[in-house]
Amino acid sequence: MRPENQSHVSEFLLLGLPICPEQQGVFFALFLGMYLTTVLGNLLIILLIRLDPRLHTPMYFFLSHLALTDVSFSSVTVPNMLINMQTQDQSIPYAGCVAQMYFFLLFGCVDNLLLVVMAYDRYVAICHPLHYTTIMSRGLCMFLLAGSWLLSCVSALSHTILLAQLSFCAENIIPHFFCDLAALLKLSCSDTSLNELLIFTVGTAVVILPLSGILISYGLIGVSILKVPSTKGICKALSTCGSHLSVVSLFYGTIMALYFSTSSGKSKDKDMIASLMYTVVTPMLNPFIYSLRNRDMKLALGILFRSNNLFIQ
Repeated sequence: MRPENQSHVSEFLLLGLPICPEQQGVFFALFLGMYLTTVLGNLLIILLIRLDPRLHTPMYFFLSHLALTDVSFSSVTVPNMLINMQTQDQSIPYAGCVAQMYFFLLFGCVDNLLLVVMAYDRYVAICHPLHYTTIMSRGLCMFLLAGSWLLSCVSALSHTILLAQLSFCAENIIPHFFCDLAALLKLSCSDTSLNELLIFTVGTAVVILPLSGILISYGLIGVSILKVPSTKGICKALSTCGSHLSVVSLFYGTIMALYFSTSSGKSKDKDMIASLMYTVVTPMLNPFIYSLRNRDMKLALGILFRSNNLFIQ
């Protein structure tokens, strides 16, 4: 297509969720409640870890940053979706759409890398308990955290820079509730082969490799657990990994449901449902998983409530 036949798109239209108009109010209240639960639940996790000295360990250090990332990840898409549902204004500026895509990729990648870092932390704690404090030093924890953010920034920025080179013609309707990278590429009238190659290579690096690292860590943990002669030791090892395993299963389960779904006529609806799972449901459930399945978190929560009651009295 010649340049004179192209027109620069100044804004996109987000079609949003396939919800009937008469059900908009119900779903608005539902998603608003879920978003507020996500924010309050994850901020409570961060507060407990900051206030309780017993939670000043590498595992809870990474958990606090995972909670912060979950709040940020959900805040990239959900507030804008709620505003669109309430005002029926589906437009989003070109710059706002690109920025939303960048931060969505950024926080999603950080979330992913933090999960593998936490898996490594559990591997060291169970397989090398005597050297745990030496191996998982403050310097290594900061290095792993900074590395996760740096790799995520590079990954998100590479996609954003390549997207900015593309031309968009008259078509500007995105059949989604946020600016999804794949949906944007379909609207472009430029050659997107390089973008698709980057998605494949970077997607492998930031999804498959971390998942492999998690599986290897838990494989080694499983071998170590089988060598433990006592049932008490096995239960203790499992209790330290149960919450993390639940979050990993939820996170990667929804990603696989999204990216490995069949390309049928209803695939768009399936994509949006899967996207809702890991942008709304998963960040909301993480605080409950860690607080209900973790003895230290429940103890810290009980102490916080008791101290508040005493202060009120």
